[in-house]
Amino acid sequence: MDSVKNHHQQVVERKEKIMQSMNLHKGLLSALWRLPTEILSQIFNHCLPETIFLLSPLSHRVEAPILLTRICQRWKDVAVGTPDLWCRLYVEADDEGWEQAAFCYDLWLKRSRGRPLSLELGYHYPTKLRGLLQPHMRRIKFLRVDVEYFRDRHPHLFATDLPALQELTINGMVNHDIPPIAQFISRLPSTMRSLKLNIIPCFRIEHLSSLGSVWAYLTDVQIAVCNPNAFLHLLQLCPNLSSLNVPISSDRKEPMESFTHTKLQSLCIILHDSPLLTRPLSDLFNAVSLPNLRALEVSRTSPHGSSWPHEDMQALLARSKCPLETLTIGGRSTITDAQRAEYVSLIPSLEAVNYAHTYF
Repeated sequence: MDSVKNHHQQVVERKEKIMQSMNLHKGLLSALWRLPTEILSQIFNHCLPETIFLLSPLSHRVEAPILLTRICQRWKDVAVGTPDLWCRLYVEADDEGWEQAAFCYDLWLKRSRGRPLSLELGYHYPTKLRGLLQPHMRRIKFLRVDVEYFRDRHPHLFATDLPALQELTINGMVNHDIPPIAQFISRLPSTMRSLKLNIIPCFRIEHLSSLGSVWAYLTDVQIAVCNPNAFLHLLQLCPNLSSLNVPISSDRKEPMESFTHTKLQSLCIILHDSPLLTRPLSDLFNAVSLPNLRALEVSRTSPHGSSWPHEDMQALLARSKCPLETLTIGGRSTITDAQRAEYVSLIPSLEAVNYAHTYF
């Protein structure tokens, strides 16, 4: 009897603990249920991964927004009814198993309910991809693709199908495929503002010219060019440019004409200089004037060549009379404390002169 009483007492104690836990969780659940749908939607938006792209219903990692649909029925209803959660999509699938993948992608796109889309196309995709995306082409504002997408055997998205496109990123290594890429870019709409060509090898002047009138609309560009003259030509092609990130190769020495760009505010130069050219950075500094420049970063990757062209940098800053706020020197280039102090005294708006310990 004593043993039975002891077991009974233990069961009663466990029951009390369970009841306390249930009451506690009911209180938490009640607070969540009392949140208005609009607030819950805003919370869900902050649950999305920070990456701009790479959201997919086929991902092995279960994260927002898919994760939010698996908590409870109300969360699923709110998540499915929040279009902004479904505006970023990464598409990659082979012809095998495409029907199931297409169903998932189509459902995802329909949940975005007409909102602007950020789309990334993976390295592998089926011949039926165009049919899936056709109803949503006019909503694509941000597009990222691999150079493989421009091979002849793949079904291309036509630039004329993307009337709302604002940002295009192309990654990869090309051999002889710059012409089809240039043809695509040359037909992009006047809505374009950002073009990032993370492509190897670099672009020559004739390649830049072949991209057509799209340069006139751009405010943000990232592209590798073959020499300082191509850099100057790029500035001439982009009168509205505000931000430029440009690796420059010094493959040959040519005369450089002076040029002033009145709107450029942020410039990052990564110079891959050659031992055959002794003053490529000096020649470049002496050729440009940038009266609206606010942030400048300059890096040299080669141990060859001359030392940091301090006097030419001073001349550039004095000539431009720009409101420079930050100057960053990196890679193989170094400056002394005395040179740093001279820059600060020359430009009253200069707040920081940094040194980036980075080798490319």
